[in-house]
Amino acid sequence: MQAWQVHENGEPSEVMRLGDAEPPVPGDGRILLRVRAANINFPDALLCRGQYQVRPPLPFTPGVEICGETEDGRRVVANPALPHGGFAEYAVADAASVLPAPEALDDAEAAALHIGYQTGWFGLHRRARLEAGETLLVHAAAGGVGSAAVQLGKAAGARVIGVVGGADKAAVARGLGCDTVVDRLAEDVVGAVKEATGGRGADVVYDPVGGAAYTQSAKTVAFEGRIVVVGFAGGSIPSPALNHALVKNYAILGLHWGLYNTKDPELVRHCHERLTELAARGAIKPLVSERVPLSGAAAAVQRVADGVTTGRVTVIPGLTEGGAA
Repeated sequence: MQAWQVHENGEPSEVMRLGDAEPPVPGDGRILLRVRAANINFPDALLCRGQYQVRPPLPFTPGVEICGETEDGRRVVANPALPHGGFAEYAVADAASVLPAPEALDDAEAAALHIGYQTGWFGLHRRARLEAGETLLVHAAAGGVGSAAVQLGKAAGARVIGVVGGADKAAVARGLGCDTVVDRLAEDVVGAVKEATGGRGADVVYDPVGGAAYTQSAKTVAFEGRIVVVGFAGGSIPSPALNHALVKNYAILGLHWGLYNTKDPELVRHCHERLTELAARGAIKPLVSERVPLSGAAAAVQRVADGVTTGRVTVIPGLTEGGAA
C-alpha cells in the first residue's frame, strides 16, 4: 500500500515521506480499515513536530481521523491507532471505538465530523452548559475546530460571534451562520465584542487558539461566563490571572476530548448519536474546503499547520491529481 511516514520530527512538509509499505496487521481488539477519507487536524502537525502529548515510535503514519471501510463493507468513522494513522490506503483502529458514518454525509464530511464536532459538543454542552439565547464567542471561527463550534452553537439556539483573521475568513464565518463577525486584523476584538453585546460580553467563549486570543477572552467574557480552553493553535500557552477570574466571576474550563474515550466512552457514543441526528436534519455539515489526493497530504498538513486554511482539508486516497475519484 501507499503510506506517508515520518522518520524524524520536524515540519510536516519536510519530514513526511510517501512510499510503499506493508498493510498494518491489526492486533487483538483492533480491525483493519480501508481509508476512504482522512481529515487533517492540527494535532497531525504537532505529531510530525514531536510536540503532541502522544509521541508514537518512529517511523509512524500521521492521520488521527478517518472515514474508513470495514472488511464487510461497513462505512465507519474512526480514530486510527498510531503508529498506523490515516494518511495511507489502510489504517488500524480499536474495534470497540469505531462508529457508523452518518448517511447524510459523504466520506470527506464524515471524516471531518468526529474530533472537531465531538470537541465542540463536549465543550459547549458538557463543560460550558450553553443555553439557548446565550451569546457564544468563537475564536478562529472559520477554521476546522471553530467552524464546528459555530454550527453547534447555532443549532443550540445561541447568538454566535465569530473572530477571524482576514476578509476571506470573515466571509466564511458569515456563511457558517455567525451573527456577528470580527476581523481581528482590522478591528479591535474587545471593543467590537463589547459593542455587539451592549457591553455585557459573551456568556461562553470557545478558545482553540490561546495566546493573545485568551487575553481577549478574559476581557470579553460576561459575568458568570465560561471560557472553554480547547487548545493552543496560536503557539503560546497563556498563564491566566486567577484573581481576574475571581473579581469578574467567570469560570475557566479545560477540555481534553480524548480523555472521554478512556474515562467514559459511552458519552462519546451518545454524542455521536446526537451529531448524526443534527447532520440528518441539516443543522450541522462539516465545511470541507479542500479534498486532496494522497500524494498531496504533506503539503496539505503544512497548510493546516501554517493556519492558512479554512474549514477542513481532507485527504482522499482514491482521488487522482485531476480531482476524479
